[in-house]
Amino acid sequence: MTMPVFEEYEPAGDCVCLGCAQRRRTLARGRAIALRDGGHPAARGARRALVLATAAGVVLGGGGSAALAAAAPVPGPGPVALDDRGGADGPGSPQGGRAPLHGRPAPATGPRPPSSAAGRPGAPPAVRAIDRATIINRAKLWLDAQVPYSMSEYWSDGYRQDCSGYVSMVWNLGTNEWTGSLDTFATKITKEELLPGDMLLFHNPADPNNGSHVVIFGGWADETRTHYVAYEQTRPYTRKLATPYGYWKNSEKYLPYRYNGVTTGVLPDVPVPGAPAAGTAAFPGAAKFGPGADNEYVTELAKMLIGRGALRFYPKGPSSKWSEADRQATQAFQQAQGWTDADADGIPGEHTWRLLVQRQGKDIPPTGRTAPGTAPGTVKPPKAPPGALPGSAGVPAYPGLRVFRPGQSHPAVLALGRRLAQKGFGKYYTSGPGLRWSEADRRNVEAFQRAQGWRGGSADGYPGPETWRRLFA
Repeated sequence: MTMPVFEEYEPAGDCVCLGCAQRRRTLARGRAIALRDGGHPAARGARRALVLATAAGVVLGGGGSAALAAAAPVPGPGPVALDDRGGADGPGSPQGGRAPLHGRPAPATGPRPPSSAAGRPGAPPAVRAIDRATIINRAKLWLDAQVPYSMSEYWSDGYRQDCSGYVSMVWNLGTNEWTGSLDTFATKITKEELLPGDMLLFHNPADPNNGSHVVIFGGWADETRTHYVAYEQTRPYTRKLATPYGYWKNSEKYLPYRYNGVTTGVLPDVPVPGAPAAGTAAFPGAAKFGPGADNEYVTELAKMLIGRGALRFYPKGPSSKWSEADRQATQAFQQAQGWTDADADGIPGEHTWRLLVQRQGKDIPPTGRTAPGTAPGTVKPPKAPPGALPGSAGVPAYPGLRVFRPGQSHPAVLALGRRLAQKGFGKYYTSGPGLRWSEADRRNVEAFQRAQGWRGGSADGYPGPETWRRLFA
């Protein structure tokens, strides 16, 4: 008798064809997931035992029925369905279920209570303390390595290569979680409270296959807070991308969370004892300051600076209109903290404002930070960037092209945006211009350049000296 040959063909675990997708759904309903799909090795062993028993029965002439009756499943903890929440309504998901790090056994903690059954969000293990700088640095590890997306493969650190495995790695959880359990490690916060290292989570318990996703918040991409930098694990590789709040799809369903183990914020969270009550402590945004600004916050800034040693900059007292006195006084306070370059540009940021409101940091020295050849009590203006040109009558000095590049922040960007809006070329701003150069600035500049009759490289959206002169003329 010719011995039959049995061969198993295993397609890729994350294959997206309709046949494989249907196969995974069928396996999930039967609670027998293949090992490469996240199932337990015992389930695979039982299937192989059944195949071998059937083969032996055929060879011995006993038929397949006897072999089926004799085959017994290999003892084990049982199969684990992908993202099973412990009920029949837990369908499969393009992310793996809860599991220990790949290649490491689960800790022996005795029988689990029913509330922490496989796949169900139970009590998380002890929270590990971690600071925000470490969180972002861990996020960059997979970004630099360009880790490919997979719901069944694991990276060398033991974490699963899907979105929830990535967040588990970034937060150093020590286990592979999924979108249905990550919230047990975190506390829900508001959009206004988001800081780098927090997460934006969308979990659809009714149908995890239809859009569940999670990303790490890396900071705001612009002053309008309509876009943020997202670190995420998605096809084909780990990526870092400016993303609309909360995401490209189902944006209203993405909820912000803060990891319970984070040790500090970007700034100290506890004010110094005896600090004044918040009152107007909330930072109003950098757009409230700089050339052309006229509002109550400019007056408030001047009063706080005068209280920190800046009286000599205000011979006529505070004003609601932004002036060079405000810039010099702010710069003197920033330099008193030991800051230099862009950190001491004379425009108050959130940190400067917080130090002033809470009366923290160092006061402005009585004689100011003078440079050789400058009069006592004055502050040397910042060095003009390369490419800057002196201004003519009625036209501010051109700051140089390098100021108007993605990621750059400068008072000239804010002044440019306000001038564009005044001249009717601000339609691409969603909530007003800001200090940071954005795509909205570029498109508005391009519209202005085209209105001059320019085309091609002369209307690329980046202001040169002639664009600047015509805009401010």
